[in-house]
Amino acid sequence: MEAAAHADGGGGRKRPKPGERRVQILEALATMLQQPGAERITTAALAAKLEVSEAALYRHFASKAQMFEGLIEFIEQSVFGLINQLGEREADANVRSRKLVTLLLQFGEKNPGMTRVMVGDALVFENERLQQRMNLFFDKIEAALRQNLRETSLVAGAATPTVDAQADASVITAFCVGRLQRFARSGFKRSPSESLEHSLALLLPIVRH
Repeated sequence: MEAAAHADGGGGRKRPKPGERRVQILEALATMLQQPGAERITTAALAAKLEVSEAALYRHFASKAQMFEGLIEFIEQSVFGLINQLGEREADANVRSRKLVTLLLQFGEKNPGMTRVMVGDALVFENERLQQRMNLFFDKIEAALRQNLRETSLVAGAATPTVDAQADASVITAFCVGRLQRFARSGFKRSPSESLEHSLALLLPIVRH
């Protein structure tokens, strides 16, 4: 999506290629969400930013909820794509967990507008299914952590690896959500990865085999 931000660069205004306008609309929405203290974003304000009519927006998206779904799809594909790569490249489950937390928080830091979607601040006045979808996103994050942590517990010879992993994954996911919420509600001043190594040392201490 970052690369798409430059798709319309250059001299005079050009007619966007098929699919380009959709990306431009999502880029504009994400940019508007980055403004600290931004109120509810209307399609009128979004159309004005893009210098098109509201009708032009609805030629590409059936509703504003569908625009937010486009942002959520970008979040899901980006984050879970990176998590899948971790699974393929990193054999150590403890290191996988630490890297998962890091990449999630760094994604939020690099995409402030998306962070407001992830923590639900941008979805307060929108269709309820959007918040449910973001809830499912964090459920999947927790499930990925739980799988890694169970593997770590088994290697360490824990008596109750499944129970331990479930409790730990819940705490770590809550930490991630809390860091992202603080970032959004501080007007993007408090970095979600602030003192991250110290936090990871507490939440996911290095396991010596």
